[in-house]
Amino acid sequence: MNCLDTKTRSQIIGCLIEGCSVRATSRLTGASKNTIIRLLGQIGCACAAYHNRYVRDLRVRRLQCDEIWQFVGCKARSVTPEKKQEGQGDIWTWVGIDADTKLVVSYLVGGRDGGWGFDFMQDCADRIRGRVQITTDGHRVYLDAVENAFGADIDYAMLQKIYGAPSDEETRR
Repeated sequence: MNCLDTKTRSQIIGCLIEGCSVRATSRLTGASKNTIIRLLGQIGCACAAYHNRYVRDLRVRRLQCDEIWQFVGCKARSVTPEKKQEGQGDIWTWVGIDADTKLVVSYLVGGRDGGWGFDFMQDCADRIRGRVQITTDGHRVYLDAVENAFGADIDYAMLQKIYGAPSDEETRR
């Protein structure tokens, strides 16, 4: 089996970090698309292991938590039971970011229900030491998850954004 040298691996990773597509990276480095995808999987696993081991015992003053929606294969309204068994459909990435340093404290890929919310908040609590101020969106799952994971040793705020034009009563005079 052929192995990429360190210089080529660095070039591939550099291209991907800069936003190049897999095809563009293939053209720039001369590596095949399959090789790039395989390297991307290996690097992803290495980064996840590094994060899990070393992003611990953090002093975080302000933690911002949110979820990001995406889909795998097809959206939930189009997924068949067979495709759902294969892992296709809607998926959510839960992310907790230190508001001051922009460090990703915790992330979790899964569903959007209370069980996933609890697991995510528990992982955040396991990585942070001391008192923390947490801000989330209006997703109700956070209410119980934050309390179960952190207890009373936090300051918690739920920020609800209202989009649209202001009504007549809300304008300045």
